[in-house]
This record gives sequence, structure tokens and C-alpha cells, in this order.
Amino acid sequence: MPTTKFHLAQVNISKLLEPIDSPLLADFVGQLDKINALAEQSKGFVWRLKGDNENATALRVFEDDMIIINMSVWETIEDLKDFAFKTAHTMVMKDRNKWFEKPQDAALALWWIPVGHIPTPQEAKEKLASINKNGATSFAFTFKNVHLPHNQ
Repeated sequence: MPTTKFHLAQVNISKLLEPIDSPLLADFVGQLDKINALAEQSKGFVWRLKGDNENATALRVFEDDMIIINMSVWETIEDLKDFAFKTAHTMVMKDRNKWFEKPQDAALALWWIPVGHIPTPQEAKEKLASINKNGATSFAFTFKNVHLPHNQ
């Protein structure tokens, strides 16, 4: 079996309607540990961004403190799709309008990284900015416009 030279990194951001500790967000926050554990147990999971609270909700990467970030790395795009669209994660996505503003700009970016590389929030910000400026490219893309790694 050939050795995969790339993994898939993903970032998604959401702008909260209210502070993370508000009653409105209690249902979302209550599901985080379960969904994060599900991700970590899923086929192809490699890594996810975590803060001191075992999730990334307390990390402030953007100037706007109401924007939360989620980042992870997967062995393949199929593994990420399976987790995102064929598990309990879909129920969280279905309810997102209860907790988050409708995004005006790119809220998701995907990109290929060398196996072993851990992406940074700064990289993620650059990927989102690229999609906002240039649309999907080999530098950063979405599920709708997938770009394969250069040597695959």
C-alpha cells in the first residue's frame, strides 16, 4: 500500500450569537465533549486543536471574541466527510442557526499538509482569507471545490 504524503487540514469558524457561557449556548456547549470524542474515535482522525478546556472554544484567534475556531487534521477527505456528514455531528450542524450568525465570509477551509505537520491558527486564518479573496484554489478549498494534493 502506498504511503500517503499528505493529510487534510480543516478549519471552521462560527460567530456566536451570545457569549459561550450564555443559556442560549448551553445546548451547544453540552454536546462538545461528545462530538469531540466522536471525532477522535473516527476513522482517519489525526489531530484537533484544543485549549485548556479540551476544546477550542476558549481560544481567541480573531479580533472578534465572538468568533470560535475548530481545527482538525484527517488522513483523507473521505474520512472527514464521513465524520462531518454521516455521524451525530450532522445534528449539531443542523442546529447551528440557533447558536451562530449566518456567515458573511468563508467559514470553512480545507488544505493539504505534509504528514506530521500540525497546522496553526495563523495558517487557518490565511486559508480562510485566501478563500474569501480568491475562491477555492489548491492553497485552500472547500468540499464543493476539492483540489487534490499536487503529487496525487
